[in-house]
Amino acid sequence: MSIETHSELSGQHAGQGNLDAEIDTYSYDDDIVRKFATATLFWGLVATLVGLIVAILLVLPKIFGELEWLSFGRLRPLHTNAAIFAFAGNAIFAAVYYSTQRLCKARMWSDALSRLHFWGWQAIIIAAAATLPMGITQSKEYAELEWPIDLAIAVVWAGFFGINFLMTLIHRRERHMYVALWFYIATIVTVTVLHVFNNLVVPIGLGKSYPIYAGVQDAFMQWWYGHNAVAFFLTTPFLGLMYYFLPKAANRPVFSYKLSIIHFWSLVFIYIWAGPHHLHYTALPEWASTLGMLFSVMLWMPSWGGMINGLLTLRGAWQKVAVDPVLKFFVVGVTFYGMATFEGPLLSVKSVNALSHYTDWTIAHVHAGALGWNGMMTFGMLYWLLPRLFQTKLWSTKAASAHFWIGTIGILLYIVPIYAAGLMQGLMWRAMDETGNLVYPDFIETIQSIVPLWWLRVRG
Repeated sequence: MSIETHSELSGQHAGQGNLDAEIDTYSYDDDIVRKFATATLFWGLVATLVGLIVAILLVLPKIFGELEWLSFGRLRPLHTNAAIFAFAGNAIFAAVYYSTQRLCKARMWSDALSRLHFWGWQAIIIAAAATLPMGITQSKEYAELEWPIDLAIAVVWAGFFGINFLMTLIHRRERHMYVALWFYIATIVTVTVLHVFNNLVVPIGLGKSYPIYAGVQDAFMQWWYGHNAVAFFLTTPFLGLMYYFLPKAANRPVFSYKLSIIHFWSLVFIYIWAGPHHLHYTALPEWASTLGMLFSVMLWMPSWGGMINGLLTLRGAWQKVAVDPVLKFFVVGVTFYGMATFEGPLLSVKSVNALSHYTDWTIAHVHAGALGWNGMMTFGMLYWLLPRLFQTKLWSTKAASAHFWIGTIGILLYIVPIYAAGLMQGLMWRAMDETGNLVYPDFIETIQSIVPLWWLRVRG
């Protein structure tokens, strides 16, 4: 896309009083957006397919016989990495590259860095897909990949993507920095810090390393990273996406720009301290997990402020939601954001956590956020974006609406049984008879009780 603007360039010599008006011409790099959007669709299919296989393995664990690289323990981290870093990651990059150029009124600083970013990120995903089924892993949630791949992630994320983005900001033509850009900045800076410090290791081979942290310090560092991977990879960039694409799709200004600024600063300050709530009732000192709980509870305010800001942006445009599948996806996505960010602080409260921790309740919570918030926002963005990228009309509005309804019903069929399974697990584990003994002392009894609910999840 080519843009022309008028800028006054001083070509005057000594004593010359006139200014020559020249046309400032620049173009947007939409090819890189098309690449990331296409990769999002491909890896989304892969991630959900692996997720389906993993769900089947829970109820039919011997379906692949004794092939260890197709076991639940090997494929589950492949599923989570594909969903987060391949599907959601490529969606983030498509959103950032499209919106940043328009908000800055400038092409990305370096086309070469953009291409290195794209192909480097796809290579990292393929490396993860090759190593995780082989059992090459650090055994850390969302940080399973071993040190050679971690180094590549640091180079691609900070060296290619981060530098390209920040240099584009420096060379922008638009003086004001819209709130979406602030969410992108927080994402790039914080993920860099999280990734580097959580992956400080001592390598002993290409496929094996040991962390420099030990014991509870290692756990503390891991969940500082793990919780904030959700915060700054699956939340802040998607909020930037929301603040740009939702007003565009609704053709309405954001409800309150002041609220969006308050949302940003309060969220990024509070979120970074909430990680210790993952370590309730462990070797971590109680004051540390309690502090994490308090910051988690405070997250209710900025999170719901953002949700309300998003939904009220549709004021005066609700009639469009009934006919526009893009707005359907966005409305449900923002609603799931509100639900997930209400439930997250609730689960961090110690009395609730005593019931929910280590159960499928957590699994339901994560998937409500990932499928309902990240998934719905991604597809809403893609349905709005792809016709503009390829300069054509959406092939079928009816198919997009069918996608929305099938996806929404599928999410509910997935999470409702798993919520029930989580509650059943928590209540069975803590059930005691009148003599103070466990009613269900054998772990297998709990598993047998929730298998029918796992079958319902497979359908979802």
